[in-house]
Amino acid sequence: MKTFLLVSLAVIASIILLANLGPMIMLVISVVIAYYGVKRFILADTTGAKVGWAIVVLIGVSMSLSNIPALIGIVALVVLYYSFKKYQEEKKRQDYLEWDNL
Repeated sequence: MKTFLLVSLAVIASIILLANLGPMIMLVISVVIAYYGVKRFILADTTGAKVGWAIVVLIGVSMSLSNIPALIGIVALVVLYYSFKKYQEEKKRQDYLEWDNL
């Protein structure tokens, strides 16, 4: 019964993860844009360059804030990971019990 619940939880988490894959990809792209903008902002020498890179950072941050559904996908990924780990532990325990009965 416990294995069935773990497998059904993994299936549900997989469906949620696949449904939120697009926002997760856009979240990664927007975080990369913001990170690159911050690095270039720190290295900029002139005020105009700093203003330009600050605008790039703001664009990246606003894009990442608009991808809030990606957080649901990240939570689903974490649930999928932990359910897989728990399933592996359960499988090892069953194998151990089978060897113990021999």
